[in-house]
Amino acid sequence: MEVIVMMIIYVLLVNITGFALMGIDKGRAKKRGFRIPEATLFVVALIGGSIGSIIGMLFFRHKTRKWYFIYGMPVILLIQIALVAALLLSPVKIAFL
Repeated sequence: MEVIVMMIIYVLLVNITGFALMGIDKGRAKKRGFRIPEATLFVVALIGGSIGSIIGMLFFRHKTRKWYFIYGMPVILLIQIALVAALLLSPVKIAFL
């Protein structure tokens, strides 16, 4: 399998995970159950799941009152976009790109 295909699969899976974790945590919050730590939600966003996490926040209306989620998740996404753009526009070509 090509590296690009594996990277796309990874990004899809981590974003689905971010979306699902927001939904699971929202359900647990409603039932006053054991919650997913906020640090875990941020780690999933940091490792590439920021789009799924943001969509999950909006879809489930979860963590939308926490300023560090409202501003933190989009900042993580912008940093990730900047890093990908820097890699793609870099004069040094990486073998798998």
